[in-house]
Amino acid sequence: MTSDLAPALRAMLRRGEPAALVTVADARGSTPREQGARMLVGVDRTVGTIGGGRLEWDAIERARALAMMAAAAGETEVMVDVPLGPALGQCCGGHVRLRLERADDSVLERIEAEERAVLEALPRVQVFGAGHVGKAIASALAPLPFDVWWIDGRAEEFPAVMPGPNVRRIVTDAPLDVVAEAPAGACHLVLTHLHALDFEITEAILRRGDFAYAGLIGSATKRRRFERTFTAHGGDARVLPRLTCPIGSAALRDKRPPVIAALVAAELLITLTKASKEAREPADAEV
Repeated sequence: MTSDLAPALRAMLRRGEPAALVTVADARGSTPREQGARMLVGVDRTVGTIGGGRLEWDAIERARALAMMAAAAGETEVMVDVPLGPALGQCCGGHVRLRLERADDSVLERIEAEERAVLEALPRVQVFGAGHVGKAIASALAPLPFDVWWIDGRAEEFPAVMPGPNVRRIVTDAPLDVVAEAPAGACHLVLTHLHALDFEITEAILRRGDFAYAGLIGSATKRRRFERTFTAHGGDARVLPRLTCPIGSAALRDKRPPVIAALVAAELLITLTKASKEAREPADAEV
């Protein structure tokens, strides 16, 4: 999962503000979050979550106390075992072990390295088009575990600040080069300001054939026009069922950009989760 812990901690350290990092070191049974989930605790704010509820509330109190006393007491890290039962007001029934550590420059370096590694391993999602729907989709994908490449030839259409650290702006008049250079298994969303450009990009994606998801914005009528154009250009009709058009849930018939974006984000999560599961199954079967 992408995170903004590193920039938040960098700002806290720059201000000289005490801070602590809370990490789920171990999670057994039914727990709100998985092992590795973490949260940064400052004097008056938190970033991230370890699952909410009483578990998180108590962790925040302990972390703030550790951050404030560490310099004087010399204690920089503690481990806390938390059974999730009625006494805690949470009925998960599992068991969590938390690592609380005072956040300093060394912790910042570690978080930065870990977040870089996470970003490099994220599945690629290429969004072609920076119009209203493109902006909504980029914002919807920013908090999700994707490496988002947002592509348009019109630099002025992009916001001054990207919606997240995992969203990168690609200003180019050669979107087909971006298609050609994409890794196998990438996801592509095509929603430019020109139908002809949409068709050109989508055709290039389908001809590659090694995509996890190919989505083209538009109606059923636009899809039929694209299919005729694609086959007329010698495209293999057998790949057309893998094209998603309209994108999002056509059953809702809701054309508001934020709604389309939410539905597309769900489509991508389902598609990539399914692909990951299918990739693991052969290996699991051999064990």
